[in-house]
Amino acid sequence: MQGLGNDFIIIDNIDGKLSFNGEQIESLANRRFGIGFDQLLVVQKSSSADADFRYIVYNSDGSEVSQCGNGARCIARYIKENKLSDKSTIKVETNNGLMTLQINDDDSVCVDMGKPNFSPEKIPLLISQEKLFYSIEGFELGALSIGNPHCVLTLDDIASIDIENDAIKIQQNELLPEGANIGFMQIISRKEINLRVYERGAGETLACGSGACAAVIHGINTGKLDNTVNANLTGGMAVIEYRDNGHVYLSGPAEFVFNGKIEINI
Repeated sequence: MQGLGNDFIIIDNIDGKLSFNGEQIESLANRRFGIGFDQLLVVQKSSSADADFRYIVYNSDGSEVSQCGNGARCIARYIKENKLSDKSTIKVETNNGLMTLQINDDDSVCVDMGKPNFSPEKIPLLISQEKLFYSIEGFELGALSIGNPHCVLTLDDIASIDIENDAIKIQQNELLPEGANIGFMQIISRKEINLRVYERGAGETLACGSGACAAVIHGINTGKLDNTVNANLTGGMAVIEYRDNGHVYLSGPAEFVFNGKIEINI
């Protein structure tokens, strides 16, 4: 499946018989010798009485992460189309708590991404005092967590930046012990941005839902954006809403590409 070009393989592990190691995930992620994907998503039974399913996310390098907004939209449609649930509102358990997924009549999905966290210790960022801007590797940036760590840089033009070199410098800085997804935002108007995101464990992707949320929230906090913003990512547009309840909502498409089977020989 894919959401705005952010592509995934999704595996039904409701019976709990499957487990994955890093080598297997990297093999599956290889775009020449495997299937190829930005993230592997797994749907399982939840141990929480408040959730319908458990939602697990692995990056293409085999690392497990707590959050993926574009993936959450795909998980919702996968659950519906494979008749794992007949609900239009689905609650999934993640490593970062519960997430609510609303499937719309046009098969787009709105994801309640929860409340952002700006506390440095929760991002995590090894700086004692919370600030609107931090200086890392000579870059002035915002930092926050949307269930995973994000740094946001606001630039006049993001088309010609050396995104890999700049992002890796920031990701590897000792102030970010778990790395971070690095977003490069260009503000078009108070209601529209362009965005490129270099994700930890995956590199630059065509879209990053939580990265879009982080960028818009930072733009709102700096007084440059309204509370509802169209985010133009390389793979398409997502709509971000930062509501009065303190939660951020991500809306966009979730599309099927193909179904199949593959042998894992590792």
